[in-house]
Amino acid sequence: MKSLKTLILVFSLLLAAAALPMRAQESANPGFVAVKAGRLLDVRSGNYLSDQIILIEAGKVREVGNARDVQPHVPASAKVIDLSRYTVLPGLIDAHTHLTFNPDTEGYRGLGISIPREALTGARNARVTLLAGFTTVRNVGAGGYSDIALRDAINAGDVPGPRIEASGPALGITGGHCDNNLLAPQFHAFELGVADGVPAVMAKVRENIKYGSDVIKFCATGGVLSQGDSPELEQYSPEEMRALIQEAHRLGRKAAAHAHGALGIKDAVLAGVDSIEHGSFINEEDIQLMKERGTYLVPTLYLDDWFLENYQKLGLTENMVAKAKYVMPEARQHVGRAFHEGVKVAFGTDAAVYPHGLNAREFPVMVKLGMTPLAAIQAATLNAADLLGWADRVGSLEPGHFADLIAVEGDPLQDFSILQNVKVVMKGGEIVKEPAGAN
Repeated sequence: MKSLKTLILVFSLLLAAAALPMRAQESANPGFVAVKAGRLLDVRSGNYLSDQIILIEAGKVREVGNARDVQPHVPASAKVIDLSRYTVLPGLIDAHTHLTFNPDTEGYRGLGISIPREALTGARNARVTLLAGFTTVRNVGAGGYSDIALRDAINAGDVPGPRIEASGPALGITGGHCDNNLLAPQFHAFELGVADGVPAVMAKVRENIKYGSDVIKFCATGGVLSQGDSPELEQYSPEEMRALIQEAHRLGRKAAAHAHGALGIKDAVLAGVDSIEHGSFINEEDIQLMKERGTYLVPTLYLDDWFLENYQKLGLTENMVAKAKYVMPEARQHVGRAFHEGVKVAFGTDAAVYPHGLNAREFPVMVKLGMTPLAAIQAATLNAADLLGWADRVGSLEPGHFADLIAVEGDPLQDFSILQNVKVVMKGGEIVKEPAGAN
């Protein structure tokens, strides 16, 4: 009898143990969410769709459509989120950020910032960026792979933030924009991404990928917030750029070129680069090449307004300030021509040159320079998703995509300031920002 009782007990424990994984899985299943959208912007057509339901399962869009058609498919247990007062859009994408940097870390002040401190700065800025409605970003340049650590922490649920496509250290020549030119020779200071010559740039691409880079960022020309170099002059040679980009592509990564000067833009495009960042002195030849090859332009325009009002507080060198005052106004003139002639554009801000969270201030500048309101929103949704290679998961609210969305009051196609005051943010089917006073 005793042995029978023991067998029954053991059998019962085995059954309970076998059931544990199933129960754990059931408790982890986020189930269904039904979002009622009073007005939904179809970013492909530019049409507003009224009385819509977005049915979400396990963090992804399962179905979108008119309430009368979708409601019968909504399980009784689904969580309902009523956004019938709002205009709903896909979560926004910023294809050019530096989450681990701040404006006050440019110039000599930045020399005192450790890599661990940079990563913690990134955690703060990631949260601010997400709450501003940007549910996905491409981070193109950070010290010591701090952006990759940030990406992984967000993916693990350790800190809140947007989805991140991270580059790690940007590649550049000795003494170029992506190197450290602020210290005297006795310090022997070089940035982690410095690589000179074809074998070295190929090795550096491989090294970045080894440590987790999703995209390869490199400096084709000089820049503004670096000491002593010229934004108009090419830095990497055409041979170096070709080897760098081919190696990135061979290993399944896209390449983004920081490029202000026209020659650097041209040679990067001819070498097969996927995007030109900034494009300040883009000329007619560059424009036609980019159109022929489908190369994206990622302009960063609003920073002109903020920087020229605040640069005196930042501790920059005289050389940096002089370059900014020259380059930034020129950029608007040249980039406006590229807009007019139909170059493909993905939304980017260079947030870090100005405070994170102000990303949506880029939209009015884009429209002022000739983009339609819809085209500007498409640049921050469909186009940016395509550039990242993530068009199958973000950039639109379609079945199979992540349930990333924002809600605003009013019509963003008529008043872009609305996008600077996002009321609701959802990432992966979970509300991360709700209206003030909401329970």
